[in-house]
Amino acid sequence: MLATTLPLRLHFLSPKLILRPPLFPVHFRHTDIKTLINPRGCNKLFCSMSSDLMDSSSTSKDGNLSVHSITDDLKNQSLSEEKKLKLKLEDLKWDHSFVRELPGDPRTDTLPRQVFHACYSKVSPSVEVENPELIAWSESVAELLDLDPKEFVRSDFALKFSGASPLEGGLSYAQCYGGHQFGTWAGQLGDGRAVTLGELLNSRGERWDLQLKGAGKTPYSRFADGLAVLRSSVREFLCSEAMHGLGIPTTRALCLVTTGKSVTRDMFYDGNPKDEPGAVVCRVAQSFLRFGSYQLHASRRKEDLDIVRTLADYTIKHHFPHIENMCKTESLSFSTGMQGTSVVDLTSNKYAAWVVEVAERTASLIASWQGVGFTHGVLNTDNMSVLGLTIDYGPFGFLDAFDPSYTPNTTDLPGRRYCFANQPDIGLWNITQFSSTLAAAELITEEESNYAMERYGTKFMDHYQSIMTRKLGLLKYNKQLVNKLLNNMAVDKVDYTNFFRLLANIKADASVSEDELIVPLKAVLLDMGKERKEAWISWVKAYIQELLQLFVCHAKCDTNSLVQKLVASEIPDEERKVATNSVNPRYVLRNYLCQSAIDMAEQGDYEELRRLMKVMERPFEEQPGMEKYARLPPAWAYRPGVCMLSCSS
Repeated sequence: MLATTLPLRLHFLSPKLILRPPLFPVHFRHTDIKTLINPRGCNKLFCSMSSDLMDSSSTSKDGNLSVHSITDDLKNQSLSEEKKLKLKLEDLKWDHSFVRELPGDPRTDTLPRQVFHACYSKVSPSVEVENPELIAWSESVAELLDLDPKEFVRSDFALKFSGASPLEGGLSYAQCYGGHQFGTWAGQLGDGRAVTLGELLNSRGERWDLQLKGAGKTPYSRFADGLAVLRSSVREFLCSEAMHGLGIPTTRALCLVTTGKSVTRDMFYDGNPKDEPGAVVCRVAQSFLRFGSYQLHASRRKEDLDIVRTLADYTIKHHFPHIENMCKTESLSFSTGMQGTSVVDLTSNKYAAWVVEVAERTASLIASWQGVGFTHGVLNTDNMSVLGLTIDYGPFGFLDAFDPSYTPNTTDLPGRRYCFANQPDIGLWNITQFSSTLAAAELITEEESNYAMERYGTKFMDHYQSIMTRKLGLLKYNKQLVNKLLNNMAVDKVDYTNFFRLLANIKADASVSEDELIVPLKAVLLDMGKERKEAWISWVKAYIQELLQLFVCHAKCDTNSLVQKLVASEIPDEERKVATNSVNPRYVLRNYLCQSAIDMAEQGDYEELRRLMKVMERPFEEQPGMEKYARLPPAWAYRPGVCMLSCSS
C-alpha cells in the first residue's frame, strides 16, 4: 500500500503539487490541516528539544526561569568573562569522530565508482592553484572555531584553504550519500566537489566540520571535474552569511579563495562553454549529514541496513545528546491520528524522538524561509540537513516581485516542483522519505513515522502563523487578513521585502482619508488602476481596524476613549514599527546584488563583495549610505543567469 502525504494549504496561490510515493512506503492517513493546527495539546512536545529560533523564551510554564536557562546563563557569563581563545591554525583542536566511529571506504583513490558499505571515502583536495588569493572571510565564523582573525593575513592561508596545502591535524574525506532528485530516486550521489578537511572541537564543546567546496575530484564526482567557479562560490559565501544575519539556521562560510586557474563551464547548457575564474569556499557546519546520508544505505538493504542504525546512533550521540539522555519520567507519550487510537511514546524509542525533532526543525526552517521570501531552488533529499540547516546554495533566490510560483532554478521550470509556494509541501515529502528510511531499518514503527509527519504539519503552521503575525505587527493571527494580503501582492507583483518594511509606516488611525491610506506604500504599489487601488485601500482599512481592535481588546477602558487616545498618540505606532522592523528585513541578498558583486570580482575588484557582506550582516538595521541595497531590482535583474540559474551553476 503506497503512502500518501498531508498537503499543507498555505494562504498564497499554491500551484497544485503532486507528491510521489516514497521509496520505502509507509502508511499515512489523510488528515485535514485543521487537525494539525489543534494538535490535541501536544504543541509543547519539544519545548526543550525543538530548535525554534523564532521563540527563544527560557521560562517555564509558571513563568519562572528554568534550571537549564539559569545554568546556561551562568555558563555564558563565565565564558564572556574569560578571555576568548585565539588559536593559530596549527593549534586548532581536531577530533574526527565521523571518521573514527563510522565505516569508511577501504580505497583512497578518486576514481568515480559506486562505494558500498561506507559513510565516507578518505580523499585529499586535488584542485590546481596558481597564486591563490583570499578575497573574503568571516571573523564571526573564525570566532566559532576559536581561530585568531590575524590568521587570515598569514601568507600561506590561501594555500591551505584552496586545498593546495594540508591543514596540520586535519583528516580529509568526502561523504557518501544518495537522494531523491526532483522526486525520483537517483541512487548514489555523494560529495562530488566537496572535501571535508576534518572536525574541530571548540572551547565551548561544539563540533564544527570544515569543508572545501570546489576542491577537486572525489569518488562521487561521476563525470564532473570537482571544481567550482567564482560566481557560484561568491553566491554560496554571501548567502550563507546573509541567512545567518537573518537568524535562519544555515551552514556558514569561513572564507573564499580564488585559485588563479580557469574552470570551463556551460552556464546555460547551450553548447557555448567558456572559461571562468576558479574558486574554493570553505563551508562550516556542525554536521553536513543529510537525509540522503541514511537513504542510500537503506536503499541497498541487506547488511547496509545496519549502517542506517550506526549512523543514526552516531548522529544522536553527537548532535542530539538530549535525546540520548531522555528517560521515562519525561512522559513524552501522545495519541496519533484522527481518533486517537494509537499511542507514540517518544521516551521508549530514541529514534522516534529523533525523527520527530528532525521533522520539527525542518518545518521551522521552511516556515522561516517563507517569512523572508527565500526560495532554495533544489530541495532534493540530498540537500536536506538533519540538523535543520539551510544547506547547499545553488540556484537560490529571494522574492522580488511576489510570485508564489517563482523558482530560481531553470531545471525546475517545467514542473516548478521547488517553487516558493511548494516548499512547505516538499519539506513534508522529504520528511516522508527520511522517516520511511528509518522504518525500513526497523528503527521506528508506522505509527511513529506518521506522528513525525503530523508534527511537521503542526510545527510548520504554528511557526508560519507566528511569523506572519509579527510581520504585520498584530497580537494574534488573522487568516483572512493574511490571505487577502498575499493574494493582493501576487496580483500586483509587489516587492515582498520592501512591502513589509513599509507597512510599519501605516498609522493605526481610523480617521485617515482614503486618498492618504496607501500613501506610505506608494513606493511598492506601482502602476495601479482604479480597481487595484480600491482593493488595496480596502485591505489597509481592514488592517487598521485589526490594529485598533486588538488595542481595544487588550485594554481595560472605554472603547471610544481608547480609540481617541490611539489616534492622538503616536507611541503605539512607533512601538509597532520597532517591533516589525526587527522581523522584516531592510536588506536581503537579492540575486542582482550578488551578480553585481560577481561582475566586479571577475575583474579582480572585491570591494563590492566585501561591502555587500557587511550590509547583510545587519539586515534589519537602517544603514546610512547603503540605501541602494534595498532598492527595487533594475530591469536587467530579470534576465537569465541573474534571476534564474541552473542546478550546476
